[in-house]
Amino acid sequence: MPTVEVVDLADGDFLLDVREDDEWQAGHAEGALHIPISDFVARYGELTEAAPQDGRVHVICRSGGRSAQVAMYLVQQGVDAVNVDGGMQVWAAAGRPVVNAEGQSGFVL
Repeated sequence: MPTVEVVDLADGDFLLDVREDDEWQAGHAEGALHIPISDFVARYGELTEAAPQDGRVHVICRSGGRSAQVAMYLVQQGVDAVNVDGGMQVWAAAGRPVVNAEGQSGFVL
């Protein structure tokens, strides 16, 4: 499974958050695309419309399990996708900004 460390992500890298709605609303990376894993296959078209054509999709969840599943699916579809190791827990611990649904300071649920 291709993975990337949070510290290796640059500002502007395309981020796909596959956590559920309550987790997203509590706190997420600003600018990330949110498609819950439970809706992912049905909403796959939203990803193909939003993702950069020749860019990489960085998939993130709370700790890395769900995002690994989605990243593997995307790789099987021919998408350049990687799992963000440690997920939003490591993202927040690394001091990366976390915002809630209102765009204010959030937290990882």
